[in-house]
Amino acid sequence: MSDTTTASTEAPREPVLSPVDRISEMLFGLLMALSFTGAIAVADTGQQEIRELFIAAFGCNLAWGIVDAVMYLVRVVTDRGRGLTLAHSVRAATDAATGRALIERSLPSHVASLVSQPEIEAIRGRLVALASVPPRPKLYLDDLVAGLAVFLLVVIVTCPVVLPFALMDDVGLAKKVSNAIALVMLFLGGLGFGRYAGYGSWRSGFIMAALGVLLVGAIKALGG
Repeated sequence: MSDTTTASTEAPREPVLSPVDRISEMLFGLLMALSFTGAIAVADTGQQEIRELFIAAFGCNLAWGIVDAVMYLVRVVTDRGRGLTLAHSVRAATDAATGRALIERSLPSHVASLVSQPEIEAIRGRLVALASVPPRPKLYLDDLVAGLAVFLLVVIVTCPVVLPFALMDDVGLAKKVSNAIALVMLFLGGLGFGRYAGYGSWRSGFIMAALGVLLVGAIKALGG
């Protein structure tokens, strides 16, 4: 089976740094790390506690990175499986109208309203004209590389937030620097969301940073 046939019947893999998924993972990792660092009680924290915090925060995001990478691969297989199921169903349809209906139902409502019947028929015709369709979805090397990139992104984003505690003897100052770094990174993540969604990048950046402030405040109110 040719790579062209496979590419025609399987949904293309999203970029590793797609606007929504990758920014979301960065923000989740940041908020998780912030929940650890925000819980430090400056007056009662010694070097041993700081070391334990560093290990706990890094270990938590390490586990999150593994889960996120695995779920990314699961999503890739699931999306490709849906595409292959649709292709098989359209090719097995008893008539053209049934095939077009299957394709139309598979489209999101806001997309279906923009696609004309001739365009849907063109899609059906290309699917029927394929020499063959893979029986089941597969993972490829670039998918595994993408999963590794997801894992590294979630883990690496923790480092700037927890490093001040490893590099500074003054716990209070380290906490302030850590929070400042986290808020800047949250702002940048919100900036990316805003640009993608068209809500206004600066506004989204400040909203995301404000959520970080609220999280730190909630942690303090709960005894952190």
